[in-house]
Amino acid sequence: MIYTNSTSSFPDQVVSEEVKSSFEYGLQVGRAIEGEWFAAGRTNNRFSTYFNDFHTRRLYARGEQSIKKYKDEMSIDGDLSYLNLDWKPVPIIPKFVDILVNGISQRGYEINAYAQDPESINKRTRYAQGLLRDINAETFLSKVQQATGMNLFSMKDREKAPQDTSELEVHMQLDYKQSIEVAEEELINNVLAKNKYDLTETRINHDLTVLGIAAVKTSWNKSEGIVVDYVDPARLIYSYTEDPNFEDLWYAGEIKFISLADLKKQFPNLTDSELEEIEKYPGNSDYTPGWNGRYDENAIQVLYFEYKTYQDQVFKIKQTPSGLEKALEKPDTFMPPPNDGFERVSRSIEVLYSGAKIVGHNKMLGWSLSENMTRPTSNLVKVNMSYNICAPRMYRGRIESTVSRITGFADMIQLTHLKLQQVLSRVVPDGVYLDVDGLAEVDLGNGTNYNPREALNMYFQTGSIVGRSLTQDGDPNMGKVPIQELNSSSGQAKIQSLIQTYQYYLQMIRDVTGLNEARDGSMPDKQSLVGLQKLAAANSNVATRHILQAGMYLTLKTCENITLRAADSLMYPLTKQALESSISKFNVGTLDELINLNTHDFGIFLQLEPDEEQKAMLEQNIQIALKSGQIYLEDAIDIREVKNIQLANAVLKQRRKRKQAQDQQAQQANIQAQANANAEAAERSALAETQKQQVISEQNINYEQAKNQFSIDKMMQEAEVEKEKMKIKFGYDMQLKQMDLQEIASREKFIEDRKDKRTKIVGTQQSQMIDQRQNDLLPTNFEQDGDNPMEGLV
Repeated sequence: MIYTNSTSSFPDQVVSEEVKSSFEYGLQVGRAIEGEWFAAGRTNNRFSTYFNDFHTRRLYARGEQSIKKYKDEMSIDGDLSYLNLDWKPVPIIPKFVDILVNGISQRGYEINAYAQDPESINKRTRYAQGLLRDINAETFLSKVQQATGMNLFSMKDREKAPQDTSELEVHMQLDYKQSIEVAEEELINNVLAKNKYDLTETRINHDLTVLGIAAVKTSWNKSEGIVVDYVDPARLIYSYTEDPNFEDLWYAGEIKFISLADLKKQFPNLTDSELEEIEKYPGNSDYTPGWNGRYDENAIQVLYFEYKTYQDQVFKIKQTPSGLEKALEKPDTFMPPPNDGFERVSRSIEVLYSGAKIVGHNKMLGWSLSENMTRPTSNLVKVNMSYNICAPRMYRGRIESTVSRITGFADMIQLTHLKLQQVLSRVVPDGVYLDVDGLAEVDLGNGTNYNPREALNMYFQTGSIVGRSLTQDGDPNMGKVPIQELNSSSGQAKIQSLIQTYQYYLQMIRDVTGLNEARDGSMPDKQSLVGLQKLAAANSNVATRHILQAGMYLTLKTCENITLRAADSLMYPLTKQALESSISKFNVGTLDELINLNTHDFGIFLQLEPDEEQKAMLEQNIQIALKSGQIYLEDAIDIREVKNIQLANAVLKQRRKRKQAQDQQAQQANIQAQANANAEAAERSALAETQKQQVISEQNINYEQAKNQFSIDKMMQEAEVEKEKMKIKFGYDMQLKQMDLQEIASREKFIEDRKDKRTKIVGTQQSQMIDQRQNDLLPTNFEQDGDNPMEGLV
């Protein structure tokens, strides 16, 4: 076996890959690790030291520490026969551990995946530039939209769009998410939920508080996919480091107890003869501290470990007839012959070898190059170990915890408690002194004797005492007060001193841990102001923040390993189907880019939820803003959903600023509206007056027109009447005229008729006269009645 140096038992790393992958090389590594931690089975080795120390701390954290030290302290030369005490430890430390662990476990967080590959960064940059263009050209784009109806803004919803660069910065941090980032976050949350990481995280916080160190392992297999396991720090092994985050380890592992059946299941290549040989060394109590029959005799103690070394990647560069170069991967032992036109190119990368060895036995169960090693995308020559370890208060290999700081004070509290029991057991009640001679001088006068029993009965029942100041001989009676109360030593001073000592060491625990009265659940001082109590609670959170940060660091490293192993899960149908059943197919399809292109690189951030004090301050600011009308209720709801307290305050400022701008615009709009309303009112008033005057004018005109029309109508009516009158008059005149004419005509006719008649009469008379002359007739009397022809002519 070739060793790296004279002080190390590890094999030489400057060997070929073929040598490193051999079982012999793995056995040398396993024996070297065993030598560093178990030292050939000696009980004071490194593993047993850590194991016993962690075991003691866990007992103190449970209030079950050994009482042997207390008995040794209280005994006299080992004799405890005169002590009858309750030796059960006072559970002081468990209270502080529970307060600290439960308080840390209540702090929620949100996992944020940030795509930091060039393509994602370019996409994010283009999106931000588009929003910045919208901010700078908002007036122009708004006019274009009003003129043409075309929305040229990058973000169509202008109510949600950032209005300035500060809002753009918050928007990019709070609202902008690429599909690949959303898919990655969903994958991480799914893997953590599947592995019940919330329970693992509680155990991690408990280990950090009690032991000062915690570990978690991330692995991958074809049947289960990504697996996250809790690792017991008491069974953890690792190379020497002074880094609290254990980032410079070159080997790490753990000791597990497994049954022979599980051993055969994990390593099916083991033969029956090998299993029979292994069965002879079950558990190997020489290497297990505190064995004492606590473990199953059939359990096999197996060392699982990872060993980091390097590997040379060798490529043969061949030039094709077309002038191109072709690279062919070759073993690290490849050396091209001289003058053959080939070239050898190589690089060294870190690799992990996984091994399994039975503790205390030269039997390697497995040794091979690790599959699915996780490498940071930014540095592919580096490799991440499956074990993530953190010990925030480690110095030169010595690990300090909150429990280790206070075990001494807890011991003093226990001793004080025992001493207090001892003092209480020796306290006696107060008694009375009875002077018998003084009683003998007293005569009750009723024939009875004043004996001690009668005197005590009277004293205890009535509190009265009968005595004589003089004796029967007349001398002064020295026992004139026959009963006197005795104040025995009750131990009050000792009890108060022990109680003060108890409180002193309890206060020392508070001072050392930082868990003051404002946080440990005890009754706060009624004289203390609320602000001071909150300040004390905040200071307590600061004192224990390193534990919270260590737990968040382990969670962050676990999420990073899950991210790097995501492509492995998508390469195999079984694990890919499991992902498809748990997250949406769209996101699985997005994650397929990791397989095909392998271009996405994620930065994982844990957004810690604000504590109660920060929430209270934020809520107070929100309530002030709400009451003063500086934000809307919807804004308050959005702000409460922001996990980052700084972003929440930034959003509050921006919403408040936007609300002020909106209020100012609304006020200006109201002023403009009022001015417009006033102008419209004045215009309406003027218009109304004009309309009124117009109506009056129209009414006047209509009146005049109606008046004129009435006059015209009257005139027309008068004319019509006159016309009718004239017509009637004309008719009457015509009738009169006609009557006159008729009268004239009748008169003329009468005249003519009379004339004709006279003419006829004359002619008749002439004829008669002629006839008379001719015939010489007698004269005719023309005036005879009826025969007078002239009758009626007058």
